[in-house]
Amino acid sequence: MEKVPLSEFYMVYGPQALADPSTPEISAVEQLMNEFEYHEDQEGEFIKQYKEIAERSKNPLVKFLLDLIISDEEKHRAAIHAIVSTLEGDLTWTKQEDALQGFGELDEEKENKELLKVTADFIKHEKEGIKDYKKLIKSSKGYYYGVFVLLLQSIIRDSEKHVEILEFLRRKLREE
Repeated sequence: MEKVPLSEFYMVYGPQALADPSTPEISAVEQLMNEFEYHEDQEGEFIKQYKEIAERSKNPLVKFLLDLIISDEEKHRAAIHAIVSTLEGDLTWTKQEDALQGFGELDEEKENKELLKVTADFIKHEKEGIKDYKKLIKSSKGYYYGVFVLLLQSIIRDSEKHVEILEFLRRKLREE
């Protein structure tokens, strides 16, 4: 594993992130990592339980809905795992394989311009999709016991999350 330079560590967390070695307390970063590790374990348990219920269910609609939840929970766990890996790497001064890194390496100007344009296109597409799905919600009310509305509302929330992620990416690309 590659060592993380002290300057990069301080840039991300600041000097307050390291505990005073003369105290028995753990650092704020270690405490945060422990919290995330706990949540990662919890997500794993929930995924296991959801899968068990989905496998036992005879109802295809229940299976479908639980599979949607399982998919989201697996993404949540992967995101939390990336956070844990990042914090662990910073604490051990190594670069972990699953860590969140790379924004400092976006120095290819041509690539940034292309990514910036595509990001803008994706944001536009996501926002248009949200409008369209909101119209479909109105048209779908009363169909199939409200399942269509439920699914469309879930899709809208996902699209709103996509816009938030893309806007974050766009801001970071513009900072370069």
